[in-house]
Amino acid sequence: MPHAIWRGSISFGLVTIPVSLFSAENSEARLAFHLLDGRNMAPVRNRRVNANTGAEVPWEEIVKGYQVEEGRWIVVTEDDFLAANVEATQTIDVLAAVCAEEIDPKFFGKPYYLEPSKAGRKAYALLREALREAGRVAVCRIVIRTREHLAALVPDGDALVLEVLRFPYELRSAEGLELPPADLEASGVTDAELTMAKQLVASIEKPFVAEEYPDTYHDDLLALIERKAAGGEIAEPPEIAEEPEGEVVDIMEMLKRSLAEAQRKQA
Repeated sequence: MPHAIWRGSISFGLVTIPVSLFSAENSEARLAFHLLDGRNMAPVRNRRVNANTGAEVPWEEIVKGYQVEEGRWIVVTEDDFLAANVEATQTIDVLAAVCAEEIDPKFFGKPYYLEPSKAGRKAYALLREALREAGRVAVCRIVIRTREHLAALVPDGDALVLEVLRFPYELRSAEGLELPPADLEASGVTDAELTMAKQLVASIEKPFVAEEYPDTYHDDLLALIERKAAGGEIAEPPEIAEEPEGEVVDIMEMLKRSLAEAQRKQA
């Protein structure tokens, strides 16, 4: 049974829906690696040490502090985090219903499942279906582990998924990068090339099914580990050839070949 990391309620107008929050990520499925001392294969530990004395500090003596000036700290306890805004730590406050397409993908962070209590099942289903039929997601605020997040409630099958969103200040601007301009002529793109590129995009259009895109690197790496454990031979990694500077590429020819390959696969 998964462990709920937060319990509270969705505040939707005058409707209150008691819910529990569960991580939608299966972190246990990821390959886990440990740091070892290469001389004797002993695990390398991370130690919490006092910066002044160098002595190790036990967990029970560690507190959270905010630096107000050089050498001066304000200690903030778990009770302080809760007392700062009791309502914010116990509710998912729905602010607006927006089209999902209006949220830039860069803002999406981490997904969670919301499970209603028995008393909240009807209201949960009502909110889920109202959002689904309207083609909307609900923008909301939630405090998880002492930090406030902007989030979106997204209908997903029988579930409401809470997608944590990044705040604008958490994203870097693309300003300063050397990017080709939107003016196609200035970017050296011809109408014929654009037409061919659009045909290539159309030839590979299909519904998104996540199961069709397995983590092949994860699988290959796990297979390599199993071969090493069994004493099997490991192939040498390939050398990565550097792309020559100033190489002229016939984009139109590459597009034609790509389109022909895509059409062959479809057939």
